[in-house]
Amino acid sequence: MTLAKRLGFEQSPVFLVDGTAFFYRGYHAFGDLSRSDGFPTSALFMIFRLLFKLLKEQEPSHLVFFLDGRGPNFRSKIYSNYKANRDAMPEPLARQVEPLRQGLRLLGVPVIVPEDAEADDGIATLAARFRDIRPVVIVGADKDLKQCLDDRVVLYDPSGKAEKLTTKAAFTAECGIEPASWPDLQALVGDTSDNIPGVPGVGPKTALAILRTLPTLEAVRDNLDAVPVSARKKIEPFLEAVFTYRALTRLRTDILPDTALADALLAKPDTAGLRAFLESYELRTLAREAAVLPTDPAGKAAQAAAPKAAGAATQLSLFGNDRPCPPPVEPGAARDFVPATGLPDLSGRAVALVPVAGGFTLSLGPAECATDAAPAELAPLLATASRVAVPSVKALLALDPAFEALPLPTWFDLGLAAYLLNPEQRNYGFERLRDSLFADPAVDASDLSPADTAKAAARLADLLASRLEAAGLSDLVARLELPLVPVLLSMERIGIGIDTAALAAFGAEVATELARLEGAIRELAGEGFNPRSSRQLGEVLYGRMGLKPRGKTPGGAASTSQEALERLAGENPLVDRILEFRKLEKLRSTYLDPLPRLADAAGRIHTTFNNLATATGRLSSSNPNLQNIPIRGTLGRRMRECFVAAAGKKLVAADYSQIELRVLAHLSGEPALLAAFEQGADIHARTAAILFDKAEADIRPDERRQAKTINFGLLYGMGPQKLSRDLGIKLDAAKAFIEKYFERLSGLSTFYQGIVDTAKAQGFVTTLAGRRRLLPEIHSANSQLASQARRQAINTVVQGGAADIIKMAMLAAHNDPELAGLGAAMVLQVHDELLLETPEAAAQAAGERLSALMCGVVALAVPLAVDWGAGQTWGQAH
Repeated sequence: MTLAKRLGFEQSPVFLVDGTAFFYRGYHAFGDLSRSDGFPTSALFMIFRLLFKLLKEQEPSHLVFFLDGRGPNFRSKIYSNYKANRDAMPEPLARQVEPLRQGLRLLGVPVIVPEDAEADDGIATLAARFRDIRPVVIVGADKDLKQCLDDRVVLYDPSGKAEKLTTKAAFTAECGIEPASWPDLQALVGDTSDNIPGVPGVGPKTALAILRTLPTLEAVRDNLDAVPVSARKKIEPFLEAVFTYRALTRLRTDILPDTALADALLAKPDTAGLRAFLESYELRTLAREAAVLPTDPAGKAAQAAAPKAAGAATQLSLFGNDRPCPPPVEPGAARDFVPATGLPDLSGRAVALVPVAGGFTLSLGPAECATDAAPAELAPLLATASRVAVPSVKALLALDPAFEALPLPTWFDLGLAAYLLNPEQRNYGFERLRDSLFADPAVDASDLSPADTAKAAARLADLLASRLEAAGLSDLVARLELPLVPVLLSMERIGIGIDTAALAAFGAEVATELARLEGAIRELAGEGFNPRSSRQLGEVLYGRMGLKPRGKTPGGAASTSQEALERLAGENPLVDRILEFRKLEKLRSTYLDPLPRLADAAGRIHTTFNNLATATGRLSSSNPNLQNIPIRGTLGRRMRECFVAAAGKKLVAADYSQIELRVLAHLSGEPALLAAFEQGADIHARTAAILFDKAEADIRPDERRQAKTINFGLLYGMGPQKLSRDLGIKLDAAKAFIEKYFERLSGLSTFYQGIVDTAKAQGFVTTLAGRRRLLPEIHSANSQLASQARRQAINTVVQGGAADIIKMAMLAAHNDPELAGLGAAMVLQVHDELLLETPEAAAQAAGERLSALMCGVVALAVPLAVDWGAGQTWGQAH
């Protein structure tokens, strides 16, 4: 979907590209990219890849590419040290400037180089000039461009792993100031990249707090008495200087007097010339893409000039009805479809199959053909192949059950393979995987074009299969991950029942309590405000009530996030009421209101299980997310009471007991943990006895709670600060607690350090089943990133091991003939818990059998334990 449609723009926007920024970014990101004769091509690759993406995905009619001019500009005259800390353009980058201009001319992209100004000034000028004519999308990432944001001007950066889109509404919600105040903020804070000093001692947090009340430097100067004393003392000696600094950070909007909207029209590209140009710099992937670029962008201008008929803007729902079906690839590609009878013999052959608009494409060695054969006709032919590579087995099976005729080992799932090789990537869609072929220096994709689908899938299958084998992951695919796919699909199809009347009653109670809390919040605040608004809440808590913030947003504003407010819990009754309000509001908005609308005619909810979503291997679910259903306390019990079995049936819930601590005991060999689990002791009471030097029978409930907190907390890298907050003890006491814990359970300390050492040596860690997680930041010079990687290493080994075990249990339960004979069907998995729906008479036998299966899926150094129950509702069963 284009940005215009996503944002509800009535016209196609003008795209203004900060070319200089992306030119430098490409040089640093792909610095070693060069032609075979050594000519550097890194920046060229970045720019044309970006522009091709924009042209294909956004289909613009108007686009301008901006470059900085050479030499000093007006800012250097105002402040001689402006950017004095920057080196001259590196010679390898400078050599790419003229080729860039040549390529842009061939592409038909207008280029503007402002005189005596910078690219950002040109962008700001045209954004202000064009925004009343049609919407504007600024393509860039420079923070100075935020001052250009307007109701019809957005900031967009599509060049990273995840796109970044900033609207005026998002900016003001995050920062609490208007975009026009951004230069004033930068003047106070300074900008080291541009060598702008700012006011010493004034950071973003202080500056934002001031500008929310006094939005300009003039207002600050004229109302200096209103500035808090500590900040006033810092700002007053620099009052004259900050106005100079603002002149450097404020973008001009009065240049390019002769540039009109017509000057932003894209010209028809010289496709042949552009391809030859890109081939000459050995940018062959881009040369192939050039062949399928839009050929008449200007022709769309007339069509896009008039506003479209007014209509309701498209709303993106948290609970979309889209199911996991494969999207068509290259919808515009012309294909000659053949029927099933026209396909060659597939017996014993390696095949690639990709859904496209109108049918499928098939690859058989170097050839590719398209077929409009129905799945029922195609599946028996595919079943004879030695391997069938597809973008997603789960999506294809969901598309048509006929594909279940293929033996499971025949499938090769490209997305699953890519996920297991790099579980941090997050996007395993076929388009991205196909594009990765052209960017992979180890792959010769010269015979592929961007229109090739099945041929690309076949090449990907060969590449990924060899990499899985080299990484020791082939067995994980064959034994666990691929067999799990039909299990997940079965659970999705069956779904789970909900009691709409119970949800309505619970929702009414929650609504009443929310209204009561809202009244209490107004009373405590002394005025009315919207507790759902982060900005208004921040003003009340930190402005009027003077509470000390316990965190800040990426923009430097005082944070009102859940974590920040939890750190303030107990300091002010208003904070406590807000936390209660948020808990109930989340329950209402996430579950109580939406769930009844998502039920089918039989009153059942069908979630989507995601097996490519987490780096540790745990499953997640969406549309709706049933893995975040509250568990503990009154709310958790009430919520689970709303999930019910069908008439004449019961739900059986079986939950692993302390699975992660048992995995920890097994892997670490810590004697105290091993002994506790072998003896069936209360692990938290046993740990408390060790920590407090007391007999286990004498441990108080609060001591057990402390031991439980540290048992689980340190497992996931909890530091002394968080432990002190969670236990309500002083920081020194928390540090001593942790030190004593690792002193008494020294096997854990040795184990954790061993994981970190392994991660540093290998660059990755593995789980019980052989799952890998890459940890490139483990060697980072940034201590925060390195520390996070160490926590991830430990978390992955232990939590990933537990995830492996629950998946093994799911396979065992799904394939068990005894459970099948009892009429039991698995309907839900939530972390360490499995939920079956069974005939009432079979519930007891099914629970016992499920518990036995779960306890026996793997042999650990300690016994696995399962708690189970049965009932008409999930709450009763759990």
